[in-house]
Amino acid sequence: MGANTENSADKLVIAGREFNSRLIVGTGKYKDYAQNAAALRASGADIVTVAVRRVNISNPNEPMLVDHIDPKTTTYLPNTAFCFTGEDAVRTLRLAREAGGWDLVKLEVLSDPKHLYPDMEETMRAAEMLIKEGFKVMVYCSDDPVFARKLEDMGCVAIMPLGAPIGSGLGIQNPVNIRLIVEQSKVPVIVDAGVGTASDATVAMELGCDGVLMNTAIAAAKDPILMAEAMKHAVIAGRKSYLAGRMPRKMYADPSSPLGGLI
Repeated sequence: MGANTENSADKLVIAGREFNSRLIVGTGKYKDYAQNAAALRASGADIVTVAVRRVNISNPNEPMLVDHIDPKTTTYLPNTAFCFTGEDAVRTLRLAREAGGWDLVKLEVLSDPKHLYPDMEETMRAAEMLIKEGFKVMVYCSDDPVFARKLEDMGCVAIMPLGAPIGSGLGIQNPVNIRLIVEQSKVPVIVDAGVGTASDATVAMELGCDGVLMNTAIAAAKDPILMAEAMKHAVIAGRKSYLAGRMPRKMYADPSSPLGGLI
């Protein structure tokens, strides 16, 4: 696994499983699987999210992701990208479990293809069905503290509010709601969607999030490998900054050097 040695004592725990990295990366939009694998190594991530419908994980007659990213050393997180109904999402994840035995999954049920915001009614319906079938559900959701609480109470193992629309690169648009979700949640909160650059990842972590998931921010960069490395350090820096506790904001200047005892 890609351990972040600078932060090795501080681990992400999801459904009882420990992960060294708080960065989760995707497996779409890369030039090829080899570039995807190189970006993963540079990111230090332990988890890759896999769109079951778009990534080849089972057909040996075509290039396969598992030939480049070993599921024995990297945790595969099957997702339901581009599912628009609860039944479609559940069917997709059943196929993933049959293909690879995966029960830790990422649920997303989308509404309009134009903005790809989650359909929260369908998301909750699908989450309930999956949990009853024994899946451990990490759930993509709107940045709404009310829905986030309902999903956690239902039994989801991680809450994944969007930072901005999928693939937009706009960064964290509603830090107040993200902070409210973090404060109320007892399961990990992972910002999912909207990160565009390293500073966006740091902002998410400084809000107290347990992790950040991204795909386009790395895959669509001019140099995906270098961006993956930048994101690794951004997540570590943001986490350490959050744990350290920032200085209070002040309305006026405060000299760095004490004024008492001046000659």
